[in-house]
Amino acid sequence: MSVFTRSRKRTVLGAVALAGASALVLAGCSGGGGDTGGDSSAEPSAAAPGEELALKIGTALPQTGNLAFLGPPEEAGVGYAASQINEVSDETGLSIDVVYGDSGDTDNKAYETEIPRLLGEDVSAIIGAASSGTSLQFIDQVVGSGVIQFSPANTSDAFTTYDDNGLYFRTAPSDVLQGEVLGNLIAEDGNQTLGMIVLNDSYGTGLAGYVTEAFEAAGGEVVAQPTYNTGDTNFDAQISEVLAADPDAIALITFEEVTTILPGLLGSFPADKLYFVDGNLSDFSEELEPGALTGAKGTLPGLSIDSIGDFTASLDEWVSAEGLPELTEYSYAAESFDAVVLLALASLAAGSTDPADIAENLITVSGGEGEGEKCTSYAECADIILGGGTADYDGISGPITFDEVGDPTEASIGIYQYGEDNTYSAYEG
Repeated sequence: MSVFTRSRKRTVLGAVALAGASALVLAGCSGGGGDTGGDSSAEPSAAAPGEELALKIGTALPQTGNLAFLGPPEEAGVGYAASQINEVSDETGLSIDVVYGDSGDTDNKAYETEIPRLLGEDVSAIIGAASSGTSLQFIDQVVGSGVIQFSPANTSDAFTTYDDNGLYFRTAPSDVLQGEVLGNLIAEDGNQTLGMIVLNDSYGTGLAGYVTEAFEAAGGEVVAQPTYNTGDTNFDAQISEVLAADPDAIALITFEEVTTILPGLLGSFPADKLYFVDGNLSDFSEELEPGALTGAKGTLPGLSIDSIGDFTASLDEWVSAEGLPELTEYSYAAESFDAVVLLALASLAAGSTDPADIAENLITVSGGEGEGEKCTSYAECADIILGGGTADYDGISGPITFDEVGDPTEASIGIYQYGEDNTYSAYEG
């Protein structure tokens, strides 16, 4: 798969660059993960080198709601990372405990009871939510309590400049990149007009804006862009509006609602002109007749799932050993795994489980200060830290490397295509 690099400056990309993963370097902006000036309500737990650290984290990932299909791989990534950290706790002095919780979505509002419960457990960090719109509902509550919020899947650009007391981080890239890649992909496929059905929240409208910008810069025209709200169950009006505009292609910027939208499109619109995004790129083999989605494409932040096969195979083994349901999706599992490892390494480097101390070290252990020795596992990085060195963790999801606002400065976007079985694999172009 080919790779291109870019700065914050916009470029129009060629077909070769779009055929694979894409790397992004984002310039830093004020108001994000580097200022660790927030007051911590959790009691600090500092330890001298060699003393034991008991790190406790919570998760607010989607067990229910319109991103529930992402919950299992994300929680598995968290659990698997915690198991690896605890395997070497005797050598490192750091153990980790995970308290699992449900983020829900902005319709069922599971977070309204789950976030207070997690904060009541005196966690140092909460991993989640998957949905940007859901994270925005409780970020003030979390960082205002002096606790780190660390999302493996938030992609809204709203977080880059959010006033988060330096306590918000994410391993997923901003939608600036995914929108550019998707918009150019649609144009490079020869489409001149585009319709979109868009979730009306910070994720959906933000991503749609970047897709529009890239598509129009490549000479295309967006001819319809109806929106819907979380909790809606009927999409006839949106489907009718976008079909009436007679676009060459349709981008579905949705979450799990896509399973209700697709039956109204398939048969009236060619499947190979449909484009999916990370919020709905899923296995549809059980929901649709064979061949229903053949040729449809989609984008997903992160390294190609095909390229991290060793990780997903090991994750499957762990899931089976734990007696958990077999995974059918792997989206954001690697990013969730890396989030836990980074939190543990930052805690180890700080000699503390105090959230502010961990936050001060997250940029360092990700390599964001440009110093440190490269390492690719918790155990390897922990050895460097305990030996008095500076670790620079390159994770399963990529190099990560936080900037001063807690955004990854490098990221990849995979492009995928559906086959006859309605499952997706890496697009070879």
